[in-house]
Amino acid sequence: MSDLMADLAGPGIGNYNEVERALPDDYKTLLSPMERMKAIFAVKSYIEENLCRELNMQMVQVPMIVDKNSGMNDYLDRDGSRTPVEFFCGLGLDNPIQAQVVQAATKWKRMALKQFDCKIGEGICTDMKAVRKDYFLDHDHSAYVDQWDWELAITEKDRNLDFLKNIVKKIWKIIYGAGKMAQEKFPALKTDKYTEFPEEIVFLHAEEILDLYPNLPRKERETRVIQEKAPVIFIIGIGQPLRDGYPHEMRAADYDDWITETIVKNGEQYHGLNGDILVWNPVTKRRHELTSMGIRVTKETLKMQLKVAGQENFLGLPYHQAILNDEIPLSIGGGIGQSRTFMYLLRTAHIGEVSVSVWPKGLKDICAKKNIHVLE
Repeated sequence: MSDLMADLAGPGIGNYNEVERALPDDYKTLLSPMERMKAIFAVKSYIEENLCRELNMQMVQVPMIVDKNSGMNDYLDRDGSRTPVEFFCGLGLDNPIQAQVVQAATKWKRMALKQFDCKIGEGICTDMKAVRKDYFLDHDHSAYVDQWDWELAITEKDRNLDFLKNIVKKIWKIIYGAGKMAQEKFPALKTDKYTEFPEEIVFLHAEEILDLYPNLPRKERETRVIQEKAPVIFIIGIGQPLRDGYPHEMRAADYDDWITETIVKNGEQYHGLNGDILVWNPVTKRRHELTSMGIRVTKETLKMQLKVAGQENFLGLPYHQAILNDEIPLSIGGGIGQSRTFMYLLRTAHIGEVSVSVWPKGLKDICAKKNIHVLE
């Protein structure tokens, strides 16, 4: 069971011998570095334009730093293993502001719906940049993170799986369309070496995947299901302990709703109004996560989830008080990894080919041997 516990947070592969085995031996980039940059910004524009149109959202500014005492930062999980970068700022202040670099804008977005006066069915989208210092730096994890963090105001009647699935389908349609557009603009991307982008997304609950592969850790279950069932899936219900006593993956207790009871299948109660889109990456021949999203907690489910997580002390923070006092709207939201998406659509082997970050010498040496050249 220790392997199952170690697999829950998913902050990277874990050692560079495994990274070396994971990276392809016969890799050749399809685009030059400059052509790749042109393709990145074409894809970026396409996705932002279509996200805003399909989900009725407006691009808005987003913070890179937040006040620690606001409770606004995203802690990504609930075991305390990934903590934000902190520093004091405010020259001349008797009590300098204790600032944190955001790990994601998950909580800020929900508060921002009120700030931007979004009505029901209206939302915001951001070009979010973040730092996650506690990731293992491998082929698809970087300390630098870029996401389209988005949030949409909804009603109580929208808090159901059908609504969630409809949003997921729209997002996958946009990602698929971006891939086809990129192939038209940059013909070198259309090659028989890799399979076509799948047009249809398949929905599976985390309990169903556990039933299929009861003896495998979470990452291996994901790999097998993408290989054997569908090359793009949405895994529903991430955070609530499954029937084996472990969640599919640790998920923070104060944004996505993973505790609400949804459907009953074969006499078993399933939970969760959230999930992840995963694809099969034909370049790395591995599972590849593109986005997490979910219907957000209500004041009732917030209290329930914080109790499960042992974090009821959070309830006094401004963000949590805003939920408890009905000061911000019910919502659905998510974060689509920009570099993860570019990596998948532009057929690169390493996230460092589509974003600039810092990398250890050992990893750069491994990449160089395999004809992979990361940007610095």
